[in-house]
Amino acid sequence: MKVMVLMKATPDSEAGKMPSTQLMADMGKFNEELVNAGIMLSGEGLHPTAKGARIAFSGNKTAVAHGPFDLTGTVSGFWMWQVSSMDEAISWARRCPNTDGVHGEIEIRPVFEAADFGEAFTPELQEQEERLREKIEKRANG
Repeated sequence: MKVMVLMKATPDSEAGKMPSTQLMADMGKFNEELVNAGIMLSGEGLHPTAKGARIAFSGNKTAVAHGPFDLTGTVSGFWMWQVSSMDEAISWARRCPNTDGVHGEIEIRPVFEAADFGEAFTPELQEQEERLREKIEKRANG
């Protein structure tokens, strides 16, 4: 199963405070363990919400709000992992380094798979999805 692992923002991450060299080294080691175990598909840190924007939809209209945003639910980084179960994902997430002692919370969310959409995900839509994935893969490798 594929999961998205979300590192929740903290007051420090929202203030743009960079992690210590020790935490960066520890996270590098952790990421290397994830890659070597065949679990990590991707992962990135995110700039504070002050550099971001949100688009709200209402009917056919949109409204843009520029950050910063309320810390509640804000994400400061993410991983995409391929794991055998939610228990495995939880086990790995519990090993995440917290050298600076400021990480507050990690959220793990399963990613939808084609079968989860049932009949609404028609063969034509599945073919389109596969073509898009192939283009993305080709672009990433090429």
